Amino acid sequence: MMVSATTLADKQVNPALAALETPALLLDANKMDRNIERMRARLARHQVSFRPHVKTNKCMQVTQRLLDAGATSITVSTLREAEYFSSHGVKDILYAVSMSPNKLGHALRLRESGVKLAVIVDNVEMALQLNPDRLSAADRLDVLIEIDSDGHRSGVVPEAAALLEIAQALQSVGLEVGGVMTHAGDSYNCRSAAALCALAEQERAAVVRAAQRLRDAGHSCPVVSVGSTPTALFAEHLEGVTEVRAGVFIFFDLVMAGIGVCSTDEIALSVLATVIGHQKEKGWTLTDAGWMAMSRDRGTSKQPVDQGYGLVCDIAGQPLGHMLMVDANQEHGILAPRSGSTLDAPYLPVGTQVRILPNHACATAAQFPAYQVLDAQQRVTDCWPRFYGW
Repeated sequence: MMVSATTLADKQVNPALAALETPALLLDANKMDRNIERMRARLARHQVSFRPHVKTNKCMQVTQRLLDAGATSITVSTLREAEYFSSHGVKDILYAVSMSPNKLGHALRLRESGVKLAVIVDNVEMALQLNPDRLSAADRLDVLIEIDSDGHRSGVVPEAAALLEIAQALQSVGLEVGGVMTHAGDSYNCRSAAALCALAEQERAAVVRAAQRLRDAGHSCPVVSVGSTPTALFAEHLEGVTEVRAGVFIFFDLVMAGIGVCSTDEIALSVLATVIGHQKEKGWTLTDAGWMAMSRDRGTSKQPVDQGYGLVCDIAGQPLGHMLMVDANQEHGILAPRSGSTLDAPYLPVGTQVRILPNHACATAAQFPAYQVLDAQQRVTDCWPRFYGW
């Protein structure tokens, strides 16, 4: 059942946002800057270098905020990202996805253009292909070996024989072991601060052990790289680590809030949507932002609090706590009270604008060509382009 809430509807007007055609991707610049400062201060205490991951933002204006905060190098997940950011002057780049043969030419061209490009590998087969022309030290790729610190994804475990076999394979083709890296993706499954601290230590210890094994075998292994937003913010110490990578902290999202890494008030990204109709007998409010705007990501579905396709907020960004995007078609979003809620949904007239917080900032941002940038007064002050592709 929907109840009349004209006072709420009256508040659902922001002239600065009313001019935007929806759906639109909103970025609260003040929240973003606070999130960046939080990470900067945290890592400064640990005295490690910061190599932020820019796959989430895919935008030079956002990445410039990271550079202004002291970052001098970046992490990417596509060679397209490496191309784009290097064209804007960022030359120290880690491509943090295992290299494949069909990307090698692209990577080498980037290196030839002056990019200090590092790639990762976790198997002998690819290691043997990384320097086909036996390039000199100035021209060859830097290579890190990926370490599996939590069984979540790819990489080799620190104690595996394969670790030294990969190092030997690199050496056989004229390459050095530039270092080791890992990503504790299982941190997204943690449910307490204690669990996050424990996994951060597990991540650190694994990659440091791997680095020591390599050094004991005669490999220099100067870089020891860790990174995920949860572990970066909850690590109690980072002894033996040289750099930290993290990315989603810039915006945060509902998955991060569900883990306990941030509050919903710290989420800097939202989707502006407009009410286009109702199904009153079902208790539904329909908007023009479906899964093409929010993405299909349902990352909170395995968490204690399932946020559907996104948490619905009023135009000022304050959650209408019991309202979610409960379902989504391609261009239609269905808003309704959270399952089990005894509260009635506020009646939002056609034309009312709402803001929807995303489950996964990376996936939602990827649906849009640009950010509509908001200042502290929630005025649109700029439009920052994003890019796509591999």
